Amino acid sequence: MNNLKSISLVFALILGLSSCGANNEKSANDSSENKNQIEHASTDPLVDKDVIKLGVVGENNEDWDDVAKRYKQGTGKTIEIVAFSDYREPNEALLSGDIDINAFQHKKFLSQFNEESGSDIVDIADTSIAPLGIYSSKIDDLADLEDGARIAIPDDPTNGARSLFLLQSAELIEVEGKDGDPITVDEITANPRNFEIVELSASQTARSLDDVDIACVNSGMAVDAGFVPTEDAIYLEDHNDPNKQIYVNVIATTKENENSKVLKDLIDNYYHQDATKKIINEVSKGSSIPVW
Repeated sequence: MNNLKSISLVFALILGLSSCGANNEKSANDSSENKNQIEHASTDPLVDKDVIKLGVVGENNEDWDDVAKRYKQGTGKTIEIVAFSDYREPNEALLSGDIDINAFQHKKFLSQFNEESGSDIVDIADTSIAPLGIYSSKIDDLADLEDGARIAIPDDPTNGARSLFLLQSAELIEVEGKDGDPITVDEITANPRNFEIVELSASQTARSLDDVDIACVNSGMAVDAGFVPTEDAIYLEDHNDPNKQIYVNVIATTKENENSKVLKDLIDNYYHQDATKKIINEVSKGSSIPVW
């Protein structure tokens, strides 16, 4: 009888230990799974998002419309295009978390924005370079520009400086510094024909052509206004100039999303494709040049 009790006690101990072991193993597995889920989420904040919000400037975004269509077919996820009218807004929306990426600015503009705002937005891919141009509704040739003419340029630091260097290359004024320097109208060192420089929001430069004699207009704004830069600009920036590479446009995001596999897939397998190049060339009529 005592032997039977001893045997029963041993079995009970074995069963108890087995149960504890199973529970410990299950607990360990659950803990490991939770850890993996946390690490998975923390390494790529975008991996579980079904909608990627993209900030752009202007209404003509046929390249991204096509990318969004192919991305939806390939992944089942949506790219929501959010259009802004001002050049600072897409970066501010990125920092506030209202959008996930943006594609509207060149390297120099982003660098200047980060410096001024203390932000750390990063560019994760090149898109195209879009030459800045001089446009007019009054003259067809800069040789016809009269002394004292009114010239509109963008008022933001980057595109304003770029415009002043463009006017210098057109031999209308002389400025101090080199391409990329954050110059202002104060750095105009020679203006022998007494041109009046009018600073406006970049979105207003094309609209100002009835009120000024010529205007320096960013390519995207020119296209939105119905111009074909390679055909309608009376003077166009030389995109082959090595000094102009600071004006290559980029896709940008926050530091947190810099290494996102979701964004890498979007760029490598959907944006950086021949289909995208074809649309950029068709829509811009060769005025925007893909650079990947």
